Amino acid sequence: MKTQMETDLKLESSLWVGNKRHLAVLTGWHLRWTEADKKNPDKKTVSVPVAEVVGVEEGRVEILPHKSVEDTGREFTVFYVKRSNNRTTSGLLWRLGRTQFTCPSRVLRDQWTKHLWTVLKTHSPLRPHRLLVFINPFGGKNKGRQIYHSLVAPLFELAGISSHVIVTERANHARDHLLKKDLTGFDGVVCVGGDGMFNEILHGVIGRTQQEAGLCENDPAVTLQQCPLHIGIIPAGSTDCVCYATVGVIDPVTSALHIVIGDSQPLDVCSVHYGPGQVRYSVSLVGYGFYGDVLAESEKHRWMGPFRYDYSGAVVFLSNRSYSGTVQYLPADPLLSSPRDKTRCLSGCGVCSRSTERLFRNSSDSGSLYSSYSGPFSNDSEGEWVSVDGRFKCVSLTCMSSSCAKSPLGLSPSAHLADGTGDLILVWDTNPLGFLKYLHRHTTTQDQFDLPFVEVHRVKAVRFALASRGEEAEDNGSLSNGMDGEDGGHVENGSRAGSLQHLAAGAKGQTMTSEDKTVTPFMCGLCCRKTPAVSVWNCDGEILPFPEIFCKIHGQLVHLYARGIEDGASLRDCTEERVESNTTCILQR
Repeated sequence: MKTQMETDLKLESSLWVGNKRHLAVLTGWHLRWTEADKKNPDKKTVSVPVAEVVGVEEGRVEILPHKSVEDTGREFTVFYVKRSNNRTTSGLLWRLGRTQFTCPSRVLRDQWTKHLWTVLKTHSPLRPHRLLVFINPFGGKNKGRQIYHSLVAPLFELAGISSHVIVTERANHARDHLLKKDLTGFDGVVCVGGDGMFNEILHGVIGRTQQEAGLCENDPAVTLQQCPLHIGIIPAGSTDCVCYATVGVIDPVTSALHIVIGDSQPLDVCSVHYGPGQVRYSVSLVGYGFYGDVLAESEKHRWMGPFRYDYSGAVVFLSNRSYSGTVQYLPADPLLSSPRDKTRCLSGCGVCSRSTERLFRNSSDSGSLYSSYSGPFSNDSEGEWVSVDGRFKCVSLTCMSSSCAKSPLGLSPSAHLADGTGDLILVWDTNPLGFLKYLHRHTTTQDQFDLPFVEVHRVKAVRFALASRGEEAEDNGSLSNGMDGEDGGHVENGSRAGSLQHLAAGAKGQTMTSEDKTVTPFMCGLCCRKTPAVSVWNCDGEILPFPEIFCKIHGQLVHLYARGIEDGASLRDCTEERVESNTTCILQR
């Protein structure tokens, strides 16, 4: 049972910061210090949440770029999170704040350091103590090891975190280690690399969890077990989309500080079932058509480095391709949120918080929303399947905004990280200039969905099937009937017009007529090459050669050491800004 000191601990002393005397107060939740100069009417008060104190060291100590210690017996240094605006990104940069205090005596100094470590252990239960770290030495500019040892490791040491470091030697090295080796004693897994490295960690952590739970993750009807190990991302790759979308900046120090203080951000995961009983996991993009073709083309030009994506994008765009197919989706409840509601998923998101209560209403069934593919999906409360068919430039499904430095708002600006849904984006066949306009809007703040050939739906599950011959301009009845019989649920069938009608009227059981979406191109395509009959799927940067897939969103399946994107407009930098007398400036969580 915790003592009164552990819950209401308070220490108050007169300490020196530089050449100025301050009144320092430590409670169980905050550390505050205020200038004690009676002649100064504009007294400055700084308040740091205990949850954001990184560590305490005896003496005058510096950590970055190199550790140095000068101890006369009466000083101690407090390290904490300090925020700053970054005009080039949507989030806040975190830096290691440092304040050195001088006490009247060594005894008082020892009392302060002891009490600070006590409140850290008492009020920060989610802080990791031991981490498994994987470093990709070849990612990005081959600086993974340098970034970890120079910027991240000193912060872990300061916070008292022990780490076991593995430098990967081959593809899937990290995934195989997580699936086969003993993970006892680790609080989390950290990847130093890009999205590809994170994807390995994601598959390893999810696979290991289902393996220990005795579940077959390849079965789409299985309820996946929530993963106990947190995942941390230190961005050091060619692409760092997941880090950008969950933190708001690409910065190793910021990400390391989120790990140190034990931030926890739940994250939805999409399972992609394809082929004969195979599964992949995605958090950012499952894309068919344009995005699949770009990835496939880029694999032919790996020698070009990151520039291969720009080059391949231009080649695929000039090829002017579109593909026939049938998309079926299970709509999410439109009363909870909408992909067109202009909201952003920020730190402390209300939509995600309410979804936690809804997803885990029954503690014995953490997957209540998606617990059975054939059962709850047919309930009236869960809606009915909608089917559309035609020709598409691209079909995309994302569980997050998928924002990045080049696309600050991402594929779906109002997508949420942890609401148990994904956003399905259908871009119908259109002329090249129209499609170019759609792509260009991703680099601006314009609404990319406000185009006549684009629609977006918030969904819980998606199927994609190839259209049979002769079905591009008629209903795809046989396929929908077969799937209807399999799942015991009604499937609405139609074209783009029918899909939009579903959005407008919400009608159930309505027969929808199809229309021919083929657009006569005014460009013959790059080198007059014939358009292939089918595309491939881009699953978070991995090619899936099977065009027919089934996707299901698993709400809050994993947790990241993050807290979502913090709103820069609310930043108040207390270490640089003087405030009026008798007011307090707080470094807020």
